[in-house]
Amino acid sequence: MKKIQCDVLVIGGGPAGGVSAVTAKMNYPHKEILVVREHEVQLVPCAIPYVFGETLGCSEKDVASCAMAEEMGIATLVGKVKNVDTQKKIAYLNEDEIHFDKLIFATGSTPFVHASLEHALDLEGVFTISKNKDFIDKLDAYAKDKEEIVVVGSGFIGVEVAVEFATKGKNVTVIGGSKHILENAFDGELGNVAEEHMEKVGVTYIGEDRVVEVIDKNGDNVVNAVKLKSGKIIDTQIVILATGYKPNTTLAQNAGVSLGHYQGIWVDEYMRTANHDIFAVGDCSARRDFITKEPSKVMLASTSSAEGRVAGSSLYGIHYLKGFSGTIAIFSTMIQEIAFSSAGVTQAQAKRAGIDVVVGSFSGVNRHPATIPDAQEQFVKLVAMRNGGQIIGGQIIGGKETGEMINLIGMIIESHFDIYKVMSMQVATQPKLTAAPTSYPVVMAAHIIAQKIHKGV
Repeated sequence: MKKIQCDVLVIGGGPAGGVSAVTAKMNYPHKEILVVREHEVQLVPCAIPYVFGETLGCSEKDVASCAMAEEMGIATLVGKVKNVDTQKKIAYLNEDEIHFDKLIFATGSTPFVHASLEHALDLEGVFTISKNKDFIDKLDAYAKDKEEIVVVGSGFIGVEVAVEFATKGKNVTVIGGSKHILENAFDGELGNVAEEHMEKVGVTYIGEDRVVEVIDKNGDNVVNAVKLKSGKIIDTQIVILATGYKPNTTLAQNAGVSLGHYQGIWVDEYMRTANHDIFAVGDCSARRDFITKEPSKVMLASTSSAEGRVAGSSLYGIHYLKGFSGTIAIFSTMIQEIAFSSAGVTQAQAKRAGIDVVVGSFSGVNRHPATIPDAQEQFVKLVAMRNGGQIIGGQIIGGKETGEMINLIGMIIESHFDIYKVMSMQVATQPKLTAAPTSYPVVMAAHIIAQKIHKGV
């Protein structure tokens, strides 16, 4: 048995673990940082859907770089930690003992499959969207000569996977169980637009119905159909269960670390567990919504990275006051050449939470004048609290610039800006890059909300 000594042990090599390690080394350069990851090759999780289409075409183009960590002198071991003794501060890796001073759990998440469909995982042709390269390669190879694909789940991963397969000529059906796609991120009028563009590339969407059974008609352990709640049978050669993810917390739970809502590891504002030498970051940690303060299931690499920076700088004392309190659901995706972005709560979510809101929407063009060659229509919707005008949500449809515009709205939400601050916001505009300064869409949407509040609408 070999004894390995380090100051900070990070278990997990995804975005949260990687950022934690780099931040720890930046703040404590004389400390020995060790990252243990389960797989030799790490994929960029958010780009996995693009492996299956023309965008990337193979998993080798989705490999995450470890160059920064290596250049900084951060050590890495590949293997699976079997057990952790938090009192003795020992982690057991194969036959080796890793002795540490501080520990960060960054064990991520694993695909969630509803209990009613777990039986299907034993059938050939049924897959989840795992973050494991070997597993993704297996799905990609299996799909090469198949034509009929059913995707269960209408969230971002399900939609992106479906669109990528459709662009390669596959017959793809998405079964979402909701009225429109991306329901947790967009209100109905935007979700409908996204659905229309998804269907333009050949994807069929079945909403307000759900899969209740995955079928092997021939008894040969190979999937060939799904049954819906309505009784409808849809023939297929592949079923992809894109039904979300759950925190990977078995290791932490076995070590006696307390879990919070949705089985995430309980942490305080600085990502510390009850034992302040033990931290948890990323999808394995428990989260709460920034607006409603309710437990949150949102799992984002951006949030995980922010948590990694908090943990990495707080290992040996609080260096900085934590800059955020809660998870902002902030997303972007593209269907064909149209981008869809969302931040904060939707109008529908606000209503369900009992928040009295006013919305403002503005349609325009993302260039000025509109005759600029790559000009596209642009739509912005803001959601603000009636009392005080604080902006708590925003949604955008437009060109690629929406990916950064939604980050602006995310910062507005996080900074507790109200519509009146946004109305006087100074922005850089340029004909080939942005909408006109006279009608910048975020500012105009705020103006519309102000008018509604003034009129008592």
